[in-house]
Amino acid sequence: MPGLPARVRITRPPLPLAPALERAAARLCPGAPLDALNAAALAIAGGAVIGAALRWQGGEALSVDTGWRGRGIEEALADALAGA
Repeated sequence: MPGLPARVRITRPPLPLAPALERAAARLCPGAPLDALNAAALAIAGGAVIGAALRWQGGEALSVDTGWRGRGIEEALADALAGA
């Protein structure tokens, strides 16, 4: 995706999330009902999940680690989730 830092990639993993991805999503979006997700998009840099956009019936959550904010990742996550 254009505009993202070189090390960052956006992925839409299959649901339910694998345990490691679920833990990362819970850390980034603690209020999200991870067992009821309809869609998820994750930002990954250097093998670590640095951002998550999650959607479930009646709600959405989007969060990016502090050091990565403002680099176009939020927009890329929102776009990936919108395409889900």
